[in-house]
Amino acid sequence: MSVVLPTPMPTPGPRTRLLTPSAWTGLFAALGAVLVLVPLLNLAVPADSAFHLSDHAVQLAGKIMCYAMCALAMDLIWGYTGILSLGHGVFFALGGYVMGMYLMRQIGRDGNYGSELPDFMVFLDWKTLPWHWALSDSFAATLALVVLVPGLLAFVFGFFAFRSRIKGVYFSIITQALTYAAMLLFFRNETGFGGNNGFTDFKRILGVPLATPSMRMLLFVLTGLTLVAFFVLARWLVRSKYGRVLQAIRDAETRVMFTGYDPLRYKLSIWVISAVMCGVAGALYVPQVGIINPGEMAPAASIEIAIWAAVGGRGTLVGPIVGAFFVNGAKSWFTQAFPEFWLYFLGGLFIAVTLFLPQGIVGFVRRFTRSPRHEEARP
Repeated sequence: MSVVLPTPMPTPGPRTRLLTPSAWTGLFAALGAVLVLVPLLNLAVPADSAFHLSDHAVQLAGKIMCYAMCALAMDLIWGYTGILSLGHGVFFALGGYVMGMYLMRQIGRDGNYGSELPDFMVFLDWKTLPWHWALSDSFAATLALVVLVPGLLAFVFGFFAFRSRIKGVYFSIITQALTYAAMLLFFRNETGFGGNNGFTDFKRILGVPLATPSMRMLLFVLTGLTLVAFFVLARWLVRSKYGRVLQAIRDAETRVMFTGYDPLRYKLSIWVISAVMCGVAGALYVPQVGIINPGEMAPAASIEIAIWAAVGGRGTLVGPIVGAFFVNGAKSWFTQAFPEFWLYFLGGLFIAVTLFLPQGIVGFVRRFTRSPRHEEARP
């Protein structure tokens, strides 16, 4: 009786370039917009000019870029590894809460009660800071915790989930349960996270007032540069041998195991990387928006991240970024133009994309602009 051996993974071909000429063009265009165009239109052009970019527009763009980081992180775990997470909102919120704790400590005695404690703690008659606020007055520690807190939670959760070989819809349900449990925990006043109201009324960061135009622009530029850096990192990952193994796990995990690779290590590592990206996005989001509360952990928020990736085109990297801007830009416009009917318009938009653009916006555009040999690997 003959034995059929599993087909080995294909050997890597010629080394591919990290960025194609068109990708370099797009990258420089994005950097030019973030570093030159937007600051110039907002700070240098007079407010009465037709070319002036308002502070609201800058804040909205900065907020959407934070969302785009989450969509990019979702694409790494879903589009390239085949793992649909419905709980990435918890990592985004954790990064936001870590930054929010630092910003609350920066208020000092400028709060309503004139106390070193945050106002909500004074209102609840707390006498001292909880233990988990011990490092909240250090900016360096805050930056470290923005990475460590989401990363550690993702590592612990992912290790047990992936080791148990939970996958498919079961994994999606468990991640949704994770974010829902975290939301309920943060709603409780005794946990020391502001309860239902969360954190708000931020005054300054590193001693510099947040409300100044220069600080708002600095946060916008930092957010844009971080998004570009995450995109380059993600592209390097998916075009490396590591990325090819991730795509092989997405397409045939059992065969990957037969060829000698351990899917657990690859799935766990990309899961942690995507969680950290969401945590950094949350940390940049909070000082620009001015509030963080448990609503960011709601299951609907995590589902929206998956929608951005699907609308833009998962498995393309640039698609989720486009999807985040498209969906949130449409939401902002619909809420102003049709405040009573914007949910119906948005729902119709999602249905239309699902029916007529199954590969997302970027997939639709690439179908007519690129030859088959240049197509990205599709899920």
